[in-house]
Amino acid sequence: MNKYFRIFILLTGLFSLSACDESEQLDVNDIDIPKGFDLSAGTSTGFYNSSVAYDQPARWLSGTYATRFNVGDRLYDNVKTSNENGHGGGLGPVYAGYSCGSCHRNAGRTEPTYWTSCKSGSDDGSGPYGFTASLIYITRKNGTFFPNYGRVIHDQAIYGVHPEGKLKVKIDSMTYSFPDGEKYTLCVPRWTITEWYADSISPEDLFCTVRVPLRHVGMGQMMALDQSEIEALARKSNYPEWGISGRCNYINERGKLQLGLSGNKAQHADLTVELGFSSDMGMTNSRYPEEICEGQLQMEEGSMMGLSYDMLDVGTEEMECVDLYMQGLAVPARRNVNDSDVQAGEQLFYQAGCHLCHVTTLHTKPRGSVLLAGTALPWLGSQTIHPYSDFLLHDMGSEIMGVGLNDNFVSGLARGNEWRTTPLWGVGLQKKVNGHTYFLHDGRARNFVEAIMWHGGEGEASKNKFKNMSKKERDQLIQFLWSL
Repeated sequence: MNKYFRIFILLTGLFSLSACDESEQLDVNDIDIPKGFDLSAGTSTGFYNSSVAYDQPARWLSGTYATRFNVGDRLYDNVKTSNENGHGGGLGPVYAGYSCGSCHRNAGRTEPTYWTSCKSGSDDGSGPYGFTASLIYITRKNGTFFPNYGRVIHDQAIYGVHPEGKLKVKIDSMTYSFPDGEKYTLCVPRWTITEWYADSISPEDLFCTVRVPLRHVGMGQMMALDQSEIEALARKSNYPEWGISGRCNYINERGKLQLGLSGNKAQHADLTVELGFSSDMGMTNSRYPEEICEGQLQMEEGSMMGLSYDMLDVGTEEMECVDLYMQGLAVPARRNVNDSDVQAGEQLFYQAGCHLCHVTTLHTKPRGSVLLAGTALPWLGSQTIHPYSDFLLHDMGSEIMGVGLNDNFVSGLARGNEWRTTPLWGVGLQKKVNGHTYFLHDGRARNFVEAIMWHGGEGEASKNKFKNMSKKERDQLIQFLWSL
């Protein structure tokens, strides 16, 4: 990187912080600009170190793009109502959350509702707040869907309308020991659906998996990825000595076969903004013009509560503004990069083979990304980025506590035990942004140690490397994760 560009990045980053509270800023000594890895996302790198660290615009946004970013920000966060735009349409009749921000607080991960309940001794997974902070996927044991419910149970509904069902949870746990005697506990949620609005489904015929929100960090860079580089990684991602062999997910979306990048199983080719409005909030749009409960009891109940179904609830231009907001977010720079424990932990990260899946460096294609209605974002092009992911599918095992990370839910080519490598950039700020450290697809891991120890299958060898480290070394590797 040219030294003058590095100075420009530093100065513009510090200038953008000049009006902020001092506690929200990174000290300049925490930023080692010449190293490059600290600039997580090239020109989209941000330098906030606070509860809004995920929710800041990248510096390349200006003019009309900045204006539309702010419009998208408001649409993302504003509470939707059942009388959106005054025409009797909008939220519902059934939904999962009343805004994008209800589940993605500050563009991060709202604390899983079921953990909030469990800490107070309740088995209520659906929560009393009008959102579940999760999506509840169900299928038959043979993989087919239930006619009265579809693929997702919507456990929230507007006043006067029955939700499709309610989520209950029981937490099972087991305590284990590292070779040096330190103990750790793994927890697995066991899900139950109650209060079915239609036919009750027998637990013997039901697979249920719950997905908590993903961090919306680096979404634009993910959409701008050089896909040939990802496919090349899949071709060479074969490390028999580690038991690792990643592969791409391909899905049919928008009428063509595409490389999946987005979602827990790389089951989408885009950021699913239109699907989010439809399935998560019950808001019809040009891509999904039918209500998610079309043909169900809730349609009639919604009409009785004043809902009108004669026009779309959200327009394409509005959704593209939300897409721009998500792709225009800055990615937090690394912190504490000069700390000796962080540096030692980084070396241990490599020694454990974590980087074979959590690939440190990727590149974006020259022309950047394109938003859902065709607007180009060339500023995201030709960037060297450090997402700590290969965006490939890996078998994460089915053995631990009898289930491992196998949720029995097929997405595209991804089997139940296969998951996309989670990008780690920004992960060290999750506690500050969202007030919790729940990780993995359903939030079962309560901290970094538990998240690592849930790794099985292709992650088994690296997990065992971590397991056999000394207490000091394990702590150092965790300190490195906090720096990301």
